[in-house]
Amino acid sequence: MMRERLCLYDTTLRDGQQTQGVQFSVDEKVRIAEALDALGVDYIEGGWPGANPTDSAFFAAAPATRARMTAFGMTKRAGRSAENDDVLAGVLNAGTGTVCLVGKAHPYHVERALGITREENLDNIRRSVAHVVAEGREAVFDAEHFFDGHARDPGYARACLAAALDAGARWVVLCDTNGGTLPGGIARAVEAVIAGGLPGERLGIHTHDDTETAVAGSLAAVEAGVRQVQGTLNGLGERCGNANLTALIPTLALKAPWRDRFETGVSAAALEGLTRTSRMLDETLNRVPRRQAAYVGASAFAHKAGLHASAILKDPATYEHVDPARVGNARVVPMSNQAGLSNLRGRLTEAGLTVARDDPALPRILEEVKAREAEGYSYDTAQASFEVLARRALGRLPDFFEVKRYKVTVERRKNKYDRMVSLSEAVVVVKVGGEKTLSVSESMDAEGGDRGPVNALAKALAKDLGPWQSAIDDMRLVDFKVRVTQGGTEAVTRVMIDSEDGQGRRWSTVGVSANIVDASFEALLDAITWKLLRDAPAPA
Repeated sequence: MMRERLCLYDTTLRDGQQTQGVQFSVDEKVRIAEALDALGVDYIEGGWPGANPTDSAFFAAAPATRARMTAFGMTKRAGRSAENDDVLAGVLNAGTGTVCLVGKAHPYHVERALGITREENLDNIRRSVAHVVAEGREAVFDAEHFFDGHARDPGYARACLAAALDAGARWVVLCDTNGGTLPGGIARAVEAVIAGGLPGERLGIHTHDDTETAVAGSLAAVEAGVRQVQGTLNGLGERCGNANLTALIPTLALKAPWRDRFETGVSAAALEGLTRTSRMLDETLNRVPRRQAAYVGASAFAHKAGLHASAILKDPATYEHVDPARVGNARVVPMSNQAGLSNLRGRLTEAGLTVARDDPALPRILEEVKAREAEGYSYDTAQASFEVLARRALGRLPDFFEVKRYKVTVERRKNKYDRMVSLSEAVVVVKVGGEKTLSVSESMDAEGGDRGPVNALAKALAKDLGPWQSAIDDMRLVDFKVRVTQGGTEAVTRVMIDSEDGQGRRWSTVGVSANIVDASFEALLDAITWKLLRDAPAPA
């Protein structure tokens, strides 16, 4: 049986940025866009060009993607033509092949918020969409407050959709902007729209999670006939968030009746990277991943109860609704060494390490990982640190260099302009090939600003590694995150460092200590060691 195509439209880079406490940099938006494209979504809404400097800069630096990059904006304002509306021009100037415009579909908002007549609003929709199409772009219309508007005046809400479609919009998206419409109400409204003559293959759904039913509401809309689904990674979004694509995508791919009726652009292989993509986003935002998140959470396939664990060992299907490997997650059975060892061997394989099932080092690695994670380490996203740990336990870690000691000093004083400034200095002594080398670096940058003690340490450590120096010359630290994993007087600091090299490789390392500088230094050591493993010849 031929399956129908469902279109996935991601709004993480726009709606996600409306999450309290979230502010993407341009580099972060580029990285997330690349991950979304690899996942297989059909549209990536990059932001609102002209609304803020970051979004404008992103479109100038946006990566080439298979997914259709989309610029977001609003319909023209009343009293001016679409051709002379500067906000609309800013959206078109982003140069994307697809443009999404938001407009009101609720008479209360038209008259109260916009202060215009209903007919003026319909004219704004028509003319704005027609202008986008005349510019050779694909047009998407987001019907804001559609479901509340449909409940108040269904005729007018549908007229807003018809105005956009008649003007040439490829998609019109039904938005539950306030997040209060329950799945049954969404389904009934969609059915009424289609029964009124608007084609389901040109309708989309956009839900918010204010009643924790955004995913259910999106599925109800698909069942009722829409063929585009909007959402964000990890459910980011304003207030309680948007429909969570990390729950929607695997549900559509793995659950009946969706898997039998529909297909998306997410392949089975790409789906196996879903957990990694979800955690990458959290690490980018320096957020703690939600352990209980469906499909991708660390506890999504954790079986602590003795009865469950016993059954899982006989047949995982007894307590798992899907195979965790299909979404890139792993089964966790805390009291089962066999399950733990199986997961461990999988992670070693990912790191390029082939290990026999009966290798005595395996249980030692497993116990060390468990002990370290109890201390605050996290190896979920710090794969480079995990590989270093595993190679050391397996006796496969070359002896590149040894740090004999290091010291960091921080001075705060007034400069010649009578302003208080700080300056850090780091001293690192390493032993390479039987010879000791002392390196000193300051944290001052080219403009005279202080980059901090970790910067000084990183420069000193990478200053002179003798025969290995050329292998790390193209390496740079690109991200640094700090998280306190325990509170009170026993607080432990976890530092995550992202590094990158001239070949475009990016890797993450972790360090843990009560001292933030020491935790940073541990992560730096792992970062350099991983780079040497890739590019330096093995020591004699």
